[in-house]
Amino acid sequence: MDQITLRGVTAVGHHGVFDFERRDGQPFVVDAVLHLDFSKAAASDDVLDTAHYGEVAGCIRDWITGEPLNLIEALAVRIADDVLQKFRVAAVDITVHKPKAPIEVEFGDVSVSVHRRRT
Repeated sequence: MDQITLRGVTAVGHHGVFDFERRDGQPFVVDAVLHLDFSKAAASDDVLDTAHYGEVAGCIRDWITGEPLNLIEALAVRIADDVLQKFRVAAVDITVHKPKAPIEVEFGDVSVSVHRRRT
């Protein structure tokens, strides 16, 4: 499979288990790897024959800024399932980063990753 990689889609969301996370919000960063065959798009040179990464980015942003969820695991799965439903991809890898997570020790990043494929 060929791949389109989209890194660093960033928006403020209100996901988390703590009241202050839902109230105040924080940045979430999402990376996506779309697995698909470029053959048709390469032959036609038409964006309609591939996964439009601008539209994928918009879909990701909408999930980040949408209805709050408790877990970033839930956010990652919902994004992956939505991308599979809306775009011509065989599989998708989604990583959700929560760089400002309320962790009481110094850390660089926390993230979860999911891989989903069309069945």
